[in-house]
Amino acid sequence: MSNAVITREQLLAEVAALRRQVKSLEARCIQAEETAIRESEEKYRLLFRSTPVALIERDASRLMIYFDHLRASGVTDFGVYLRDNPREVLHCMSMIKTVEFNDAFLELMEVDTRDEVKDGFPFFGNSEEFRRIAIEILPLIAERKIFRERETSILTGKGNKRSVLIQSLIVSGNEDTLARIVIAMMDITQRKEAEESLLLSEQRFREQAMRDDLTGLYNRRYLYNSLAGLLESSTIAHAPLAVIFMDLDNFKKVVDTYGHLNGSHTIQEVAGTIQDAISEPAYAVAYAGDEFVIVLPGFNQFQAAEQALHIQSRIKNMRYLKNYGFRVKVQASYGIAAFPEHATDLTGLLTSADRALFAVKGKRKGAVGLACPLSTDQGGGNTCRIQGMSDIKDTDDLSSHRLHFPLIMEAS
Repeated sequence: MSNAVITREQLLAEVAALRRQVKSLEARCIQAEETAIRESEEKYRLLFRSTPVALIERDASRLMIYFDHLRASGVTDFGVYLRDNPREVLHCMSMIKTVEFNDAFLELMEVDTRDEVKDGFPFFGNSEEFRRIAIEILPLIAERKIFRERETSILTGKGNKRSVLIQSLIVSGNEDTLARIVIAMMDITQRKEAEESLLLSEQRFREQAMRDDLTGLYNRRYLYNSLAGLLESSTIAHAPLAVIFMDLDNFKKVVDTYGHLNGSHTIQEVAGTIQDAISEPAYAVAYAGDEFVIVLPGFNQFQAAEQALHIQSRIKNMRYLKNYGFRVKVQASYGIAAFPEHATDLTGLLTSADRALFAVKGKRKGAVGLACPLSTDQGGGNTCRIQGMSDIKDTDDLSSHRLHFPLIMEAS
């Protein structure tokens, strides 16, 4: 009996000793874990403060409690809720508190003291930008998510605009509360400026490739590319389209009298007159030498004739080379072709306008001529018979004539 009691007491003692050892081990484990957490936190803080990347640590736990309350009250779509309650946007954003930010962030924001950015939040360019980003961010937070990466623009403390790449990360262990969110901000201003500069250069190069060096008008390459698309669009929309082929009359006399350089100056100035006489979507093309093409989307043949008369009048009333000590008067002849009356494809349209111009030049320079309708028998492609109609003054008069020969007019 005594031996049995002793054995039991020994067993109890051993159990008690074992419990003490377990508690001691648990304490040491807890202590080791706390030490590891503390050391990890210290390393994290050291890295956070010393990294050259701008960092902000934010706490959205209070906002999460508020969102849970709203959810319990029946809110299911936070994007719709915020759009319907605009005042809530600023209210919700104010619940996201800044825990810390590093010196790199101060440098990025161009501020000298932490008090200048005590909220630790970037200065967006305007309230609309802030609202747009907030409405994008808050519904994600409501679902315990964050955007991983995005590009945006901010204003620094000195009012300078900077482009930044923002990357966000939820610190491990805070996925439910979002109590610790680290936001990294990298300045990509130079990269964005380089990209924009490259894009502008590409646009200028493409533009220059489509422009005539002498006049600045579009060139033939642009004409062929653009006109083909316009014809396709006009076919689909059953819309009219016209072109004017024009050529300066007796221009060789100008060159022989004033020299080749002044001849080029004259072409430049005439191109300016043409450009000033038309409005978009119409455009002018330096076709070859002293020849020009004007493309008129939406114009029928009679409206195009009226436009040609307008250009003719502007040129007739101008005196060129005045900046070079001369007063040179020039005139031009015009041939008009319209889709679909005179042609249904690019080559046919330009050819018809060119033939109308050729007919004008051969019979009566300084006038405007219409191409022959497709139905006219031209005897194997020759130009139609020409008849003068200098008494026609306006579009109504023009539209009253359904002609089977080119129309010739002079500006009054």
